[in-house]
Amino acid sequence: MQIVYVISSIVLQQLNTHLSLNNLLDVHQSAYRAGHSCETALLKITNDILLALDEGKVSLLTLLDLSAAFDTIDHSILISRLETEFGLTGTALSWFSSYLSDRVQTVVVDGIRSDSSVLRFGVPQGSVLGPVLFVLYTIPLFELVKKHSIGHHAFADDNQLYKDSDVKEINATVTKMEDCIVDVKAWMSRNKLQLNDSKTEAMLFRSNFKKFPENTFPSAMHVGDSDIEFAATATNLGVTFNHNMTLTEHVQNVSCVAFSNIRKISSIRHYLTPEATQTLACSLVLSRIDYCNSLFHGSDKCIIDRLQLVQNSAVKLIFRAKKYDHVTPLLRSLHWLPVSARIEYKVACICFSAKFDDGPEYIRQLLVTYDNPSNYGLRSRDDTRTLATSRRGSSSSTSFGDRSFSLAATKVWNSIPHSIRHSSSKEQFKRSLKTYLFSRAF
Repeated sequence: MQIVYVISSIVLQQLNTHLSLNNLLDVHQSAYRAGHSCETALLKITNDILLALDEGKVSLLTLLDLSAAFDTIDHSILISRLETEFGLTGTALSWFSSYLSDRVQTVVVDGIRSDSSVLRFGVPQGSVLGPVLFVLYTIPLFELVKKHSIGHHAFADDNQLYKDSDVKEINATVTKMEDCIVDVKAWMSRNKLQLNDSKTEAMLFRSNFKKFPENTFPSAMHVGDSDIEFAATATNLGVTFNHNMTLTEHVQNVSCVAFSNIRKISSIRHYLTPEATQTLACSLVLSRIDYCNSLFHGSDKCIIDRLQLVQNSAVKLIFRAKKYDHVTPLLRSLHWLPVSARIEYKVACICFSAKFDDGPEYIRQLLVTYDNPSNYGLRSRDDTRTLATSRRGSSSSTSFGDRSFSLAATKVWNSIPHSIRHSSSKEQFKRSLKTYLFSRAF
C-alpha cells in the first residue's frame, strides 16, 4: 500500500504540473489546488453578492446537491475525457486506465465475506488521485453553465450557481436559473451523476434597508421534480449565510459550539497542564473562530465582540483566571492576536498569496495594483505594491460594498507598512505581519 501511495503522489504531482502549465482547470474550481480553499471560494461569492446588494440589486444563489458523486463516475467516460479534454495520451493514459480497471470490492460481516464485485464506476475512496479525477470529470459542466450567463463556483462536488438582478427582473432571473439547472441535470444524467433535487437549496439576497412591495419576490424555484422554497439561511461550505449577508446566524453557531467545547475542556481542566489546555483550546475553539474569518471584516461591532468573548473565555480557561480578571495580559503572554487583528491578518495573507504567490486567479482579479503610483500623487511614489480602490458605482447609501473583499482587502493591505508589503516570501510576510499586528494590539 505504501508503494501505491508513493507512486500515486508522484503521478498527482506530474498531473498538477501539466494542468497548471496548460491552464486546463476551471478558474472557479477551488478544490485540491494550492493556495485555494473554502475560504477563498466564499470570499469571491460574498464579494459579488455584497457588491450587487450595494447597487440595490438582489442576488440568487443555488447550492446544488449531488448524490454519491464520487461513486458514480463512469471509468470509460473519465478515460475519454482525460484524452480529449486534458491531452493525456500514450503511456500516461494507459497508466490511468490501468489504475482504474480491475478493481473489486467485497463486504465482510461477522467474518463472512461476500462475493467480489467488479467496480466499473467511481474513483477509489481515500486515494490520492480520486478527488482530482472527480474534478477533471466535471470540468465540462462549467462551460455549460457559462452559456447561460450564470456565475458559478465549485469545491469538489459542492457546486453553486449565482446571478444578480434588478428587483423588477427577479422573476426572469429565477426562470433563467431554472433553465440552467435543467441543462445541468441533463448533463449529469448523460455522465452518470445525479442531482438531488430535494436537497438542493436556494436563497435570495436582498437589502434590509429597502422596503419592497408585497409579493415582489417569488417564494420558490422549480428544480427537477421539486419546488425549492427560498431559504432564510443556508450552510455554504461550513458558513451559514442569511438573506442580507450579515452572518449573524453563523457567528451564533460558532459561539455555541465553541462555548460547548470550552465547557467540556473545563470539566477536565484539573487533570490538564496549561500547555495541554492551550492545545485543546487552539484545536477546538480558536480553529472555529478562525475558520473563514476573513468574511467578518467590516461586520458590525457586536459580531466581532461576540467572537472576542469566546476567545477571552478560552484564555481564562487556560490560566484558570477569574471571571473579572483582565484578559489583555493573558492574550499577550500567549502571543495570541485579538479577533479583529486575526481577521486583518487573514485578509492580508490572502492578498499576498493572490498577488505574489499561488493564490487563486479569481481573488487576484479583485485586487488592482497601481500601474504607476507617481501618476496618482501617492506619497510613496516608489511603492509598486499599493492597491487601488475599485468600486462599481453604488446607487444606494448602504455599506454592503465596504464589506466586499475587493474593498476590505484594499483597506487592510494599504494600511500595512511598506517594508512588510514588500516581503520577499510568504513566510517572511506572515512573520513580519504578525509582529506588526501584535505590537499594535498590545
